[in-house]
Amino acid sequence: MSADLLAVEVVYASPRRQARYALRVEQGTTVADAICTSGVLEAFPEIDLARNRVGIHGNLTRLAQQLRDGDRVEIYRPLTADPKAARRARAARRADRS
Repeated sequence: MSADLLAVEVVYASPRRQARYALRVEQGTTVADAICTSGVLEAFPEIDLARNRVGIHGNLTRLAQQLRDGDRVEIYRPLTADPKAARRARAARRADRS
């Protein structure tokens, strides 16, 4: 393998399972390139890159972002509930139990 190859990961978690793909890619590879190369789109057909957000190590990024050695590309599912509303509901349930 060439010394110019980068070690990156692509990760995705559905409600039922999660997957991690370890890749060796050339410098200049973008987030979109790594996602397409990984095979995650075939394994999880529900992923729509026009709708799903992506990040690197927990920070939102663009599909055109070039990767660096050691990057972990994350594909995020759309939110099914408003996080603030869910937090309020949990707090209300705890208060009812007290």
